[in-house]
Amino acid sequence: LARETLMYSIGAALAFAVDVLVLWTLVEAFRIHYLAAAATGFIAGTAVLYVFAVRYAFSFRRVADAHREFGVFAAVGLMGIMLNLAIIYGAVELIHLHYLMAKIAASTATFLANFGLRRALLFTQWQRHCTSGSPEGRL
Repeated sequence: LARETLMYSIGAALAFAVDVLVLWTLVEAFRIHYLAAAATGFIAGTAVLYVFAVRYAFSFRRVADAHREFGVFAAVGLMGIMLNLAIIYGAVELIHLHYLMAKIAASTATFLANFGLRRALLFTQWQRHCTSGSPEGRL
């Protein structure tokens, strides 16, 4: 678990860098609203994190089909993006933080929730008891 957490954290840091770079570029260079830019950056970061997670972070992959696996990974990300945008909005509009400072706060909040859910749903081998005596962990 410690190795997976470390490797996922490295991937999350890389994904965060991509996320913030996209956010900053869209807001500053293209004058896109910070919430639309934050959503786009989050999606880009999620794609980077997925590739990193399946290649380097997790040794067990519960879902054999990569399309289904990415669908679950993205569904968790959808919950994360909603939390992320809500925190950014509140921090910018209510507390008057700069959008990049708000992004840091939002990313911190979503990191642990996303890691826990993704690991439990996709990268943990659960033992099931069946009549044949053969535990099955893959979907």
